[in-house]
Amino acid sequence: MSKVVISCAVTGSVHTPSMSPHLPVTPAEIAEQAIGAAEAGAAILHLHARNPENGQPSADPQLFMQFLPRIREACDAVLNITTGGGQGMPLEDRLAAAMTAEPELASLNMGSMNFGLYPMLQRQKEFRYEWERTYLENSKDFIFRNTFGDLEYILETLGKGKGTKFEFECYDTSHLYNLAHFLDRKLVTPPLFVQSIFGLLGGTGADTENLLHAKRLADKLFGDDYQWSVMAAGRYQLPFVTMGAINGGNVRVGLEDSLYLGRGQLARSNAEQVTRIRGILEALSLEIATPAEAREILALKGADNVGF
Repeated sequence: MSKVVISCAVTGSVHTPSMSPHLPVTPAEIAEQAIGAAEAGAAILHLHARNPENGQPSADPQLFMQFLPRIREACDAVLNITTGGGQGMPLEDRLAAAMTAEPELASLNMGSMNFGLYPMLQRQKEFRYEWERTYLENSKDFIFRNTFGDLEYILETLGKGKGTKFEFECYDTSHLYNLAHFLDRKLVTPPLFVQSIFGLLGGTGADTENLLHAKRLADKLFGDDYQWSVMAAGRYQLPFVTMGAINGGNVRVGLEDSLYLGRGQLARSNAEQVTRIRGILEALSLEIATPAEAREILALKGADNVGF
């Protein structure tokens, strides 16, 4: 088995500040937690930005540029910039930071889908900021849009245009077929980095059979031309990424995907989650990939060829 690449999704656009005092919001907090995650063993850092005044997800490239250079200066991790942004952001806004930064890696959701965050309202009754409740409530009628035209545009402008490769986020088996379609059209180049996602309302449920089926289908569609990774939402995070690693995959953790370290225990940092999964993987006699090894495994363009 090849070495396991640990990705860490540092803040995301799913959770709101009232849910955890440890969720990084300001550029300084995002940088600090990203660097800590890298020091703990994350080879890839997946990054979103937030309004430092109230923690609301932001697509402003200037905010990204307040933490990207600092992270790059402090560690060698691969910096993976979102193209998903946050709820309600138009495509051009979602792409703005990645087009400015020209990263080695960017996330790419492989299809349009319902994206339901509103069940969190059952657990979170009080909010520090006015936008938080509305943000969660509105997800009941929110469709995350990535049409075939959108995907083609992103692959052409950011992929071919900037030399950026992608973490292909596959929330359903249909997303794997969408990716196979673009592979057939030679709009994506192997090795593909396929992230199978479980446990988010609107996507594939967190069921062991679904994880095994996703791997079988990816093997069928992509053969030796891909690297598989697993992430899961909330309480499913650690069990599912561990199962993914046992089945030959890479793993993703981070406060974007889960705020917890264990049952009822908030993670105090992204580094705590990275340390926990690293310990599990090493106990299973799996080796952890360095950033340099991750670059080689994924055939990335290198940190000297980014725009920050």
